[in-house]
Amino acid sequence: MKRAEATQAVLYCRVSTEEQATEGVSLEAQEAALRAYCAMRGLEVVELVIDAGVSAGKPLAARAGGTEVLALAGKGKVGAVVAWKLDRLFRDACDCLDVTAGWDKRGVALHLVDLGGQAVDTSTAMGRFFLTVMAGCAELERNQIRERTSAGMAHKKAKGERVGTVPFGYRVATDGVALEEQPDEQVVISRVKALRVGGMTLQAITDQLNTDGTPSRGKRWHLTSVARLLKRAA
Repeated sequence: MKRAEATQAVLYCRVSTEEQATEGVSLEAQEAALRAYCAMRGLEVVELVIDAGVSAGKPLAARAGGTEVLALAGKGKVGAVVAWKLDRLFRDACDCLDVTAGWDKRGVALHLVDLGGQAVDTSTAMGRFFLTVMAGCAELERNQIRERTSAGMAHKKAKGERVGTVPFGYRVATDGVALEEQPDEQVVISRVKALRVGGMTLQAITDQLNTDGTPSRGKRWHLTSVARLLKRAA
C-alpha cells in the first residue's frame, strides 16, 4: 500500500454544543483557520473530519470523527493531522502522548495551529518536545481547577450553603445562598428513617410512599431517590 506524502493532511474540527453557542469557536471558524495554516505551510488538505457536539471528555478513539482520523493516520493515508488547539483532539496529556507516539512511528506529524499562542509541528524534535511540555502543563491546569472546585464545594457544604441541586428536606434561605430545613419534607425524611430502622427494605419503603401518596419532588418515589435520601440523612 502506497503511503501518503508527508504534506497530505487531514483537518480535524470539534466543538461541543455549548462552545458553539457561547464561545464563538464554530466549526466554520476552525476550518478556515486550519485551511489558512495549511496553505501557509504547503500542506495539501485531502480530508476534513468533523465532530460536532462532542465533549472533550471523550478520548479521540471514542468519537466518530476521532476514529476516522486514527484510521487515516494508522493506514498511512495522510502524513499530517492538523487541528486548532490541543483540547480539540485530546482529553488529557495521557491520551495526547499515547496517540502521538504511535503517529511518530508511522511518520505522521501533528500540527496544532495554536498551542500556547504559537503553532507546533511534531515532525521536528523541538515540536515534539514542546508538545510534551504543553500537554503536561494543560493537564496540570485542569487538575488544579478540579482541586479548587472540589475544595470550594466542600467549604460551601460545610457552611450549609447550596451546592448544586437543593437536596430533599431543604430549601434555599431568603439570602439566596444558605440552606434551611423544609419542615414538610423533614417529616417525610423522619418517616423514611423510622421505616428503615423498623426493618423495611428500600423497595418496600418506596412502594409504601407511593401507595400513601407521600409528596416527592417528582411524579412518584423511586428506589434510588429513597436510597439517596437515607444516605444523605445519615
